[in-house]
Amino acid sequence: MNDPHADLNQNFNSLSPAVYRGSTVVFDTLEDFVDRKQRQPGGYSYGITGTPTARRLERDIAALEGGGYCVATPSGQSALCTAVMGFIRGGDHLLISAASYGALQTFARQWLASFGVEVEIYAPDIGADIERLIRPNTRMICLEAPGTVTMEMPDIPAIVAAAKEHSVMTLMDNTWASPLAFKPLQAGVDLSIEAATKFFGGHSDVLLGAISMRDHGHYETLRETQSIMGQQASPEDCFLVLRGLETLRLRYDAQSRSALEVAAWMQSHPQVDKVLFPPLAGDPGHAVWKRDFSPGGCLFSVILKPAPQQAFSAFFASLKHFSIGASWGGVHSLAAFYPAAIQKGRAFSKTDQPVVRLSIGLEPTQALIDDLADALRQFERQCMG
Repeated sequence: MNDPHADLNQNFNSLSPAVYRGSTVVFDTLEDFVDRKQRQPGGYSYGITGTPTARRLERDIAALEGGGYCVATPSGQSALCTAVMGFIRGGDHLLISAASYGALQTFARQWLASFGVEVEIYAPDIGADIERLIRPNTRMICLEAPGTVTMEMPDIPAIVAAAKEHSVMTLMDNTWASPLAFKPLQAGVDLSIEAATKFFGGHSDVLLGAISMRDHGHYETLRETQSIMGQQASPEDCFLVLRGLETLRLRYDAQSRSALEVAAWMQSHPQVDKVLFPPLAGDPGHAVWKRDFSPGGCLFSVILKPAPQQAFSAFFASLKHFSIGASWGGVHSLAAFYPAAIQKGRAFSKTDQPVVRLSIGLEPTQALIDDLADALRQFERQCMG
């Protein structure tokens, strides 16, 4: 009788990618073991640099980005820190947009600065003027477009041109747009960062980051940095993001359309002072966005009319389709609040008023508008005393 377990993989093919778990890679010969590090950056020598599940995800993300290489990490913040740590050393000068992810700024100011790195925060809507900030020891420019909370749009081609003129690396957090709306690597940016937690995963159930690049030398450096710092991504998390990528374009297109409709409605509401959303005509960054990006994202911010704190509390308490949370990019709509004190404390702040940030999910657009209309009525009642 044939052994039914002779080949456990025989005649088995699946539409879903396999989840390869493993910490220890084994080798056929002593020579293979001795030379195991030669398998990097793309092969397997120890689980800390990934399994075939991670490599498949990295391949797919690199293809989306229009790059040759990708390194997956445990979170978007991990991707930012790993990318910076791979190249920045004591004595270097690091330029970071004031609109970049707050944890990256904190990491630079509180950790990198203590290691002798000169950290400088620059205006987030800057363009060619960034050349005035470049010093002989400037190593990297970190940008984000648009800004995480207040949605400033930098002139990316102008920044890249200035950086290349002075042999300075560029890193861009591209999570808002995703590679469906903008491809940093094709614009000349050296490192494109995605918080795959957001659009790529799409369901608010996974943390993962990705660093994409075209230069093989950068890939070698970042794979080694991943290994040294222990920044491997879980194979289960890689699987969840691979699954999310299957519906990325459908979700992105639907959420972008809905976000534009909701933002346009809010722009006309009497209790709304300003909508911060580059895809809207009239936004300060609209011309730059229209030139470089297509389509828009699902995330925008709103500045309401000046009001007491209880008005904002009433606004959030009234929401039914929007959950209160700081993330975004998933299928469920979210609302977040950034108090006035935070805005006043920011460098190059656009406002001294509180900011409400909305992430538009896949709920019916009219239901979201109706929800916001009810919340704004509660806001107005509190304002009227």
